[in-house]
Amino acid sequence: MPFNAVIFDLDGTLLDTLEDIVNTLNAVLESHRYPTHSLDEGRFLVGHGLRELVRKALPENTATETLIDTLLADLMDHYSRNWNRNSKPYEGIADMLDDLDRRGMKKAILSNKADRFTQLCASELLAEWSFDAVMGHHDAIPHKPDPAGALLIAAKLGHKPEDILYVGDSGIDMLTASRAGMYPLGVLWGFRPEKELLEFGAKTLVKTPAEITAFLEAAR
Repeated sequence: MPFNAVIFDLDGTLLDTLEDIVNTLNAVLESHRYPTHSLDEGRFLVGHGLRELVRKALPENTATETLIDTLLADLMDHYSRNWNRNSKPYEGIADMLDDLDRRGMKKAILSNKADRFTQLCASELLAEWSFDAVMGHHDAIPHKPDPAGALLIAAKLGHKPEDILYVGDSGIDMLTASRAGMYPLGVLWGFRPEKELLEFGAKTLVKTPAEITAFLEAAR
């Protein structure tokens, strides 16, 4: 089917942000004398929003809401000063976004990252491209895989959900796409493994951003 728009996840899809997130998390955990996590472990902690990141990073049976509040405040402060030390677009993303612009295709970002940081990432690390909508998590919209954010973006883009390609690197993204009635395309360069993407409903998997371009061309 032809697609009229693309919604992208951010972390693990457009941008490689894992090192900055895990380094920030570990700095906060260490300052409170809790165990830290490797970069590979971090791949399975991220994706549900910053509050859940803190909850999942703490040792079992220690994560009280008061403790999470304290660490989350520290995390937000630390990340605000260190979010762009190593983060950057994945190889091939620039060419793929250029191709979407040449096609005149609408594009948007939907992330579980706090909206403040989602906007920063888009405006500074993806400044060469204009997105028709950029949305991170805020109190008015539930976290993915709830489809509310995706459907809100679809309305803003002026397209039916079935006309939108949803691109992400996690099971959360694939569920979001399916629940919103969009086409779930999973990328294999991100944070989560192929098995997870397939289990949660990916209809197509790609190994490089260039394959997104090829997929869209074949769907015309």
